[in-house]
Amino acid sequence: MTTVRQRRVGKGTEAAEDQPSEETNVKPDGKILPDPPGGKLWSILSVTVGGIGAISLGLLTSVYVATLHENDLWFSNIKEVEREISFRTECGLYYSYYKQMIQAASIQQGLHGLVYDNKTESVRTINILERMNVYQEVFLSILYRILPIQQYLEPVYFYIYTLFGLQAVYVIALYVTSWLLSGTWLSGLLAACWYITNRVDTTRVEFTIPLRENWALPFFAVQIAAITYLLRTHLQPAQEKLTLMVVFIATFLFSLTWQFNQFMMLIQALALFILDCLDMLPTAKVTWLYIIQISGLLLVCVLQFFNSMILGSLLISFNVSVLIARTIQKNLKNGGLLNRLWKLVLHVLLVLCLTLLINKFIKKILNLESDEHIFKFLKAKFGFGATRDFDANLYLCEEAFGLLPLNTFSRLSSTLLFYVYGFVLFLLTVAAVIVAFRNLSSGSNQVHLKDKMEEYTVTLKPEAAYSLLHTVLFGCLALSTMRMKYLWTSHMCVFASFGLCSTEVWKLILKCLHLYTSQRTQVIKYSISIITLLYISFKFWPGIMDELSELREFYDPDTVELMNWIKSSTPNTAVFAGSMQLLAGVKLCTGRTLTNHPHYEDKNLRERTKQIYQIYAKRSPGDVYGILRSFGTDYVILEDSICYERRHSRGCRLRDLLDVANGHIMDGLGENEPDLKPSLYPRFCEEIKKNLPSYTMHFTRVFQNKTFHVYKLTKHK
Repeated sequence: MTTVRQRRVGKGTEAAEDQPSEETNVKPDGKILPDPPGGKLWSILSVTVGGIGAISLGLLTSVYVATLHENDLWFSNIKEVEREISFRTECGLYYSYYKQMIQAASIQQGLHGLVYDNKTESVRTINILERMNVYQEVFLSILYRILPIQQYLEPVYFYIYTLFGLQAVYVIALYVTSWLLSGTWLSGLLAACWYITNRVDTTRVEFTIPLRENWALPFFAVQIAAITYLLRTHLQPAQEKLTLMVVFIATFLFSLTWQFNQFMMLIQALALFILDCLDMLPTAKVTWLYIIQISGLLLVCVLQFFNSMILGSLLISFNVSVLIARTIQKNLKNGGLLNRLWKLVLHVLLVLCLTLLINKFIKKILNLESDEHIFKFLKAKFGFGATRDFDANLYLCEEAFGLLPLNTFSRLSSTLLFYVYGFVLFLLTVAAVIVAFRNLSSGSNQVHLKDKMEEYTVTLKPEAAYSLLHTVLFGCLALSTMRMKYLWTSHMCVFASFGLCSTEVWKLILKCLHLYTSQRTQVIKYSISIITLLYISFKFWPGIMDELSELREFYDPDTVELMNWIKSSTPNTAVFAGSMQLLAGVKLCTGRTLTNHPHYEDKNLRERTKQIYQIYAKRSPGDVYGILRSFGTDYVILEDSICYERRHSRGCRLRDLLDVANGHIMDGLGENEPDLKPSLYPRFCEEIKKNLPSYTMHFTRVFQNKTFHVYKLTKHK
């Protein structure tokens, strides 16, 4: 088991608005008036100061997480095998392809080894570039090979520094998004500070560096910033085209770097669809965003050798359905309230039916089953019937896929983030409901009414409306699945800071209280924002300094011993079976062939993994031997932490999931379903250690320490 331990000492103010409101210098006919000379100079100065602040905070965040990583593992001092073991589970698998490309004789041979890979899954040749999102590793390895930096920087440092550098991009994008929403860079400053002080809940990059989300989320943040700018009114055609290009590039990079991109963008598409139906976003821009999502995914599909999981994604089916439905219902936004509501109901039903039909048709043609485990998991998670499906239960029993823990909110509240977020969310939700009702009631007069928005007490800009629904939908996702909280909490920082620093929000509050004056709005907005910043700084700066001064070191001697033994005592062509998480490390540290691995988005691999895991079930030695040999296994690694697992409760231990899937009664005290029966055989991982003849005729123990037991399979004639 990998742990960290304490190191042994012996071892080595702004005074006014930064940006004018969008309507300040706009004529009634839509033409933009030139700024006065003094105002233009102030605007340039403000943008310069705000930009420097964004870059500085981004770089500071990058250095901060890099320092935490170094302090936690003493990464610069440990051996190469220890560094590689620190890339746990699937992180190690992804990094292994970067290492493979670096060590290849040439770039061409490295790419050939990925396209025709026969070491990731034994007795199979798979295309890694098709199956996994590892183009970032390919690009980075090529960059490392062609740049003259090999003498100064080790490959592993080039890799991790790139990821930490992307954190700077992430924070800058959050900063800019908040700035665009509120009109003041003070809001961006607050968003970045909240992101840093809530690091435990906003990122996990310092201990899961190669994880796909750490590559993807910075690009997602850039995309959201670009969409925020795109949705502003009175953009010039050149500005709009340039922004659309940025949205496309960010969407493409986000899609290329994370296999779950389609599900995140589906939520984004739902937000756009809802707001478009309620006349809260310009339809033309929403259409462009649908097209960008589709084209970005299709381009990734081509690069991934026409990956069928992308073609069968709900996102493509949904976006195509919306565009078709809109063509069919051309007069959707005409009529009175009841007429509009009836048309909307029909529109939603039409889109839903078309989405399901198109998706079913595509999956039928492609015979696509790669993502069926996700839908089984969702069905069981939300109570649509119990399941004995091994894959679905494997997800259900993992804490990361459970509900968001309540202590998350107490941590977020300690920085005032959750309190401010809740207040702004409530206020803007009420405003959105009022605006949506007014839009639907206005019918065909909507175009004329938009010119008179200033007459209304309650208004909501398109970019603010999108940000509101974005945070609501991703909040629902985070509440239901803890692993996805990082998509929500980072935007929570943006949304809360925007609300606290927004002239429109304080104007609305003061108008409702009949206390509104322009000067009072500015004073309240800036004073509360600055007080919040000072509170965060004084309260959390000492804790951050203490965190940076705490020194630990990587310590996992059992795994290090196992990897060293494999490298020195087994042939390079040996095939290893074991748990998904451990085998990812075996591939990275030793280069040996695997039977299974943690990248679970393939039906054949899921079935193979379930079969390999029979080493922890109640099966006969002959059955287990036959299963392992069918996958070409030479060595099997048994882990005591799985065989005698205590981390999960009864019913969620791996051995329990296997027992139920096999129709066997679970171990220990507790209830069992009535149709489960006792197994005819004892548990394999326990019984093999007794060296009984029925086991030794198939398996010979060749390595053992406190954590691992390695058995070599006998090759019968």
